Amino acid sequence: MKWGWVFLGVFLSLGTLSWGEKGLEIPEYDGKDRVHALSAKNYKSIMKKYDVMVIYYHKNVDGKPQCHEAVSDRGLAAQVLDDLDDEDIGFGLVDEKKDSAVAKKLGLDEVESIYIFADNEIIEYDGELAADTLVEFIYDVIEDPVEIIDNERELKGFYNMDEVIKLVGYFKSERSAHFIEYDDAAEEFHPFVKFFATFDPKIAKKLKLKLNEVDFYEPFMEEPVTIPGKPYIESELVEYIEQHDRPTLRKLEPHSMYEIWEDDIDGEHIVAFAEEDDPDGFEFLEILKEVARENTDNPNLSIIWIDPDNFPLLVPYWEKTFGIDLRSPQIGVVDVEDADSVWMEMDDQDDMPTADELEQWIEDVLSGKIDPDDDDEDDDDDDDDDDDDDDDDDDDDDDDDDDDDDDDDDDDDDDDDDDDDDDDDDDDDDDDDDDDDDDDE
Repeated sequence: MKWGWVFLGVFLSLGTLSWGEKGLEIPEYDGKDRVHALSAKNYKSIMKKYDVMVIYYHKNVDGKPQCHEAVSDRGLAAQVLDDLDDEDIGFGLVDEKKDSAVAKKLGLDEVESIYIFADNEIIEYDGELAADTLVEFIYDVIEDPVEIIDNERELKGFYNMDEVIKLVGYFKSERSAHFIEYDDAAEEFHPFVKFFATFDPKIAKKLKLKLNEVDFYEPFMEEPVTIPGKPYIESELVEYIEQHDRPTLRKLEPHSMYEIWEDDIDGEHIVAFAEEDDPDGFEFLEILKEVARENTDNPNLSIIWIDPDNFPLLVPYWEKTFGIDLRSPQIGVVDVEDADSVWMEMDDQDDMPTADELEQWIEDVLSGKIDPDDDDEDDDDDDDDDDDDDDDDDDDDDDDDDDDDDDDDDDDDDDDDDDDDDDDDDDDDDDDDDDDDDDDE
């Protein structure tokens, strides 16, 4: 046992040297106060100091540990972003109870949410409240709303980005009135929807775009849809995107997980778990994409793909809640209110379901043939059966009690008869004794 502790000490000491190498130092919160407590007196002056302001609107905790944890987490994010040269990014806290007037003036309406103020836009962050996820999201926020494609390499990168909603347009130049309308529309959806543009006729030809034309790409779809009615004004582009912002197949991302989960259809989600880096997971995902492409025109179909590798802390919770094994691909329908669910039967030892089998299962879900609420009805039936069984047991107990009472009465009668017989015998014996005495005399 002693040698085990010695080995552990040596291992940790070597690990410390390795982890301390320059260029691989994972930042830890240094305790420096970079997070402002915003109030009615100071919020305007503080927000003027920064190009981007990140505000955490939280419940009143009055110094409880939750608040210190939130401050340190936001403080770490502020520390990481403190050295950015291009942007000054500030972090602030608004207390729901103490600073309600500030929340009202800034338009903060959802407690326990993060709001980002940048370029006269307010962006609500609906992702994990973790420093690394938040920092990654802020990096996206400070990027330009429209990314310009100038060469073949950037075009290849555009094609490889297939997990998000994206648009691409071809315009004469950045000064073009049509591009300005496009850029204004991009600001409305930044950074959740990716906007691209090119001013190069050769790139436009490869994208099959005409001048002032915009193509809309749904996630995981092979071919785009050209937005009708070119040239467009900002409101037309915004309206089209809002009408098509729920893809047939979409990936749950840490930075937008709550927003996606809240966007259910009739209180339900079709959810698919698959690890993209796992052979079975990759095969299942390809089948899922095929089904999505064949049903992309169905407005009632929206599948959420979750890669468990992106949410390691949630895997035990999902397995326990849904009663599934996430070491193999799974697809099911989930009730968002009570987490009741029904999952397609799949044996991880056999081949993955075919596209036709998967499509048939999805059709059964959409038609209501497969419904997680049926479990509630089954539970109610079970409760009724239990009540009936209890009633039957009560009746049986009553009958048994009656039988026992009758038996007791019979026993009492028998005892009385026995007592009477004994008394008669005693009397006879007494008479015999008296006769014997008379004879002796």
